[in-house]
Amino acid sequence: MKDITAITKEIIKFRDERDWEQFHNSKDLALALSIESSELLELFLWKNNEDFKLDKLKEELADVLMYAFLLADKHDLDIRDIILDKIKKNNEKYPVDKSKGNSTKYNEL
Repeated sequence: MKDITAITKEIIKFRDERDWEQFHNSKDLALALSIESSELLELFLWKNNEDFKLDKLKEELADVLMYAFLLADKHDLDIRDIILDKIKKNNEKYPVDKSKGNSTKYNEL
């Protein structure tokens, strides 16, 4: 948890030094997150599964994560808690005995 808090503080410090919070409403943070996710996907477009440049992957993934952290912070969401809650829900939707080694969506298991 300390690492997540420290990272979030660094992102916020960077943002605040530039007076960008004024632009960081929920809608625009969600849009930025989606756009950065698309840039991440672009690294794989028209290539084999593992054919990408690791340095570009790190950059785009960092952008995605930073916007996710900012959106969570804006709404006072604890990243650890929301991830653990989602894992719990996924455990219910995807029981091991039905989903192990199977990529079928939960409603078709």
